[in-house]
Amino acid sequence: MTAAVFIDGEAGTTGLQIRDRLLKRGDIRLVQVDPARRKDPAARREAFAAADVAILCLPDAAAIEAVALCEGLPTRIIDASTAYRVNPDWAFGFAELSAANRARIAGAARVSNPGCYSTGSIALLAPLVAAGLIAADAALSINAVSGYSGGGKALISEFEEGTAGAHFVYGLEHKHKHIPEIMAHSGLTRRPIFVPSVGNFAQGMVVQVPLHLPKGQTAGEYHAALAAHYEGARFVRVVEGDSLLPRINPERLNGTNVMELSVHAGPEGDRVVLLATLDNLGKGASGAAVQNLNLMLGMEEGAGL
Repeated sequence: MTAAVFIDGEAGTTGLQIRDRLLKRGDIRLVQVDPARRKDPAARREAFAAADVAILCLPDAAAIEAVALCEGLPTRIIDASTAYRVNPDWAFGFAELSAANRARIAGAARVSNPGCYSTGSIALLAPLVAAGLIAADAALSINAVSGYSGGGKALISEFEEGTAGAHFVYGLEHKHKHIPEIMAHSGLTRRPIFVPSVGNFAQGMVVQVPLHLPKGQTAGEYHAALAAHYEGARFVRVVEGDSLLPRINPERLNGTNVMELSVHAGPEGDRVVLLATLDNLGKGASGAAVQNLNLMLGMEEGAGL
């Protein structure tokens, strides 16, 4: 089977990486718009109509406009923006969240790709909230560092031109766009404190959740709950925390669709740091989109990854 795929916004960072993954495949045919007409709504609707699946790599407002352009068409959509990540009418594109979620993605007409930071956060928190190890109303802090490629063309230019500095922290207005999806898909009822940062490297990411353990809980229980949830998962691995010490390299999974989760215990046994390491352009963006595409088309899940 050959499927037709249109990437709307293929010139951006995420779109280019999706295109590169799909160009290598014989089971995918890319639908493209003449560059001279790429902003012509009629030309874009023609491209949508010619595609089995369209992948939107656009800002939120433009993604909403693109979905409206598809009205009346049978084209299925994967949206990489923030616009639909908490919309209950859209499947949330983190297949490993649950077996039911994986099945929903496979049959969905509309799939919202997760954000990079939220992929790591949800992967750590959702199984632990479901297992009762973390209360839904717990007071949580989430810290993270990402490569600058996640910030789009403007930020990439700053770092490549040497004007951005070595590292910066942001999101201190407590309004980061990933917080609603982290809450919605982790089962949290209390808004976490989320403080991301960007380092002077292109790709890679580490998400950190530090926790004081309630009396009677152990780090081993956290590891066991994560390992049980992701048993058999191809792209999410739960690894022993000690195997990663003494330094965690955010770039170590670059170029893959793999995310690794680990639990790091304090010496007194009363606290842990949960870590998720991933490529922010892999499992955090383009790789996840291709994985979702494969599920929607009934193809081998890891094709092109």
